[in-house]
Amino acid sequence: MNVIERIKDQLENNPVVLYMKGSPDFPQCGFSGQTVQVLNACHAKYMAVNIFEDAELREALKEYSHWPTYPQLYIKGELVGGCDIVTDLYKKGELATLLAAADGVAE
Repeated sequence: MNVIERIKDQLENNPVVLYMKGSPDFPQCGFSGQTVQVLNACHAKYMAVNIFEDAELREALKEYSHWPTYPQLYIKGELVGGCDIVTDLYKKGELATLLAAADGVAE
């Protein structure tokens, strides 16, 4: 399976995916950490992928998404955006709605 197929597989098999620097328990940049905090505030259930553990994926995802920075949040296979967009959606109450529609909220 090539790297693009792996990305598609992750997005197809997980309603909410966060590509980030580090892990939710140990974010390795402030933007990734803030995005995790926002998702946790929404009680989101999501798959986190540490881009530092896979250089091939890290580079391919930039081309796949046409988004040059991390973190990148996907809901139902669609790129939502990075930290600023996710935070803005959270403040507007729209992120919780998107997560609920994707069954990405913990019970």
